[in-house]
Amino acid sequence: MSDSFSIDGINIQWLGHASFKIKTNEKVIYIDPYILKDAEKADLILITHDHYDHCDAEKIRMIKKENTKIFAPESCSGKIPEGFEPVGQSDTKVLDGIKIQTIPSYNIGKSFHPKGRGVGFVIEINEKKIYHAGDTDKIPEMKSLSDIDVALLPVGGTYTMNAQEAAEAAKAIKPKIAIPMHWGSIVGSRKDAEDFAELLKDSGIDVKILG
Repeated sequence: MSDSFSIDGINIQWLGHASFKIKTNEKVIYIDPYILKDAEKADLILITHDHYDHCDAEKIRMIKKENTKIFAPESCSGKIPEGFEPVGQSDTKVLDGIKIQTIPSYNIGKSFHPKGRGVGFVIEINEKKIYHAGDTDKIPEMKSLSDIDVALLPVGGTYTMNAQEAAEAAKAIKPKIAIPMHWGSIVGSRKDAEDFAELLKDSGIDVKILG
């Protein structure tokens, strides 16, 4: 099994847990770089929330260069020593033609990720939209998403959606491709990813299990 795949010249690599590296010919983007497979320098770093397994100052230092842009919610204040640009729950940023939009990310009926503390990101590159949900349950705001090409969705349960809930979220979002994440490290197993794929086998959504 490969840990990455490409869509229209955009390479999406799952590093493990909720950590991803997205590469184009011009840019290197990391999301929640808690796990690194190399220390390739970043042009853009996106952090979904302040928990240690998503906002890791040491890993950020390893991949940050002088002009690296970092977008993170205010909850990360004090955890990113080099500074960052805070984002709210529905912000839009543009960096060298890459559009980044935030969407709320939170738990319903759990206390781990209260509403207003974390965000998900929709990254638009070359007219392709990649959605990283962050640590979330299935939330009403997902219905506002449209034309998502790739959805990165947590499936490990306990702190986030489980496979069943993530499959329901995928059906609401209707991405072309869904990638299960937040399994195999701190919580969740490959079986969660495989259950997610099985639940979506007749949905028209192409599920790719990376790693």
